[in-house]
Amino acid sequence: MCDVCGCGADSHDHSHGNVKTVKLEESLFKENDRLAQENRKHFDGKNLLAVNLISSPGSGKTSLLEKTIELLKSRYTIGVLEGDIETERDADRVRAKGAYAIQLTTGGACHLEAGLVHKGFHSLEHQLKEGEDLDVLFIENVGNLVCPTSFDLGEHVRVVLVSVPEGPDKPAKYPKAFRTADVFIISKIDLLPHFDFDLEKVKKEALSLNPKLKVFTLSTVSGEGMDEWISYVEELIKNKKGL
Repeated sequence: MCDVCGCGADSHDHSHGNVKTVKLEESLFKENDRLAQENRKHFDGKNLLAVNLISSPGSGKTSLLEKTIELLKSRYTIGVLEGDIETERDADRVRAKGAYAIQLTTGGACHLEAGLVHKGFHSLEHQLKEGEDLDVLFIENVGNLVCPTSFDLGEHVRVVLVSVPEGPDKPAKYPKAFRTADVFIISKIDLLPHFDFDLEKVKKEALSLNPKLKVFTLSTVSGEGMDEWISYVEELIKNKKGL
């Protein structure tokens, strides 16, 4: 807080009646990007695939992780960083499925940042057995389609999810989430008969924002589409390991 005028800015120039606000946004993102690059180099050095999952609350990120862990854990060692404002509930869920997990509670922040991921990953490594290495790290971001899109965490792949019950307008309403993603997952497709959700139209709108998006449609309840998703993740893991 400024001692002179009591406003929320960290600093002002009050000389000659002029007021100049010191902008902190640029340095904030710059520092996050620096830490994200450090994270990515660290992951690369370990031949570790890092995947950042972004969506609105309730889209099925944790359910997708649970099913993915079930289908991959016999072949790969999986780590999860669970981002949430409070509670350890999601971390407990993925641990129960066979993954190593650390809960990252932000205490109110609407997104994860690279520095918190750095600390969480080192805590996660301490859980590993002697001689064991992670093959893939999933980062479940705080439920939000706005703030997380601006923060690189050092991931190799960014995934944005939209569930059928959320409605078909998410690409139009939150374009940055789709422009900055590598993968688009439409989840809970077992509910399509009960909602007005034009699957092909939503895909088309997302791809108009980002033609490079890899699109998956799936249901963790029925299992439809899960084979394609698992094959994709497995291919990424093998490429990261040079297999």
